[in-house]
Amino acid sequence: MKIRIKGNSLRYRLTRSEVENLATEGLIEDKTEFGTGTLVYSLRSTTADHLSATFENNCITLYMPEQFLQEWTDTDRVGFEHTDNGLHLLIEKDFVCIDNQTEDQSDNYPNPLADKLC
Repeated sequence: MKIRIKGNSLRYRLTRSEVENLATEGLIEDKTEFGTGTLVYSLRSTTADHLSATFENNCITLYMPEQFLQEWTDTDRVGFEHTDNGLHLLIEKDFVCIDNQTEDQSDNYPNPLADKLC
């Protein structure tokens, strides 16, 4: 799972297996170690009807409605977004980059623009 924070915007990008794990388990999380501190970021399913987020005890938790998750796993829908108390939230499927990247992208979704550029 990739996380991007810019200003008052929070974006998560998930690989195929992460989307599957979220659908099965209802939770995925990762962390970044900063020497003496740790930032944990997670994505949880919820019965609410919109995306929301919290930040507590060095943990960012983004909540995704269960009905969104069902649609996400069963269709080609790329993602969902919502503004919650002034915080713009975005969850997307992570596509293979078109330009050459050194990171492992074997679990990413096929890029829908790849055929158009080749």
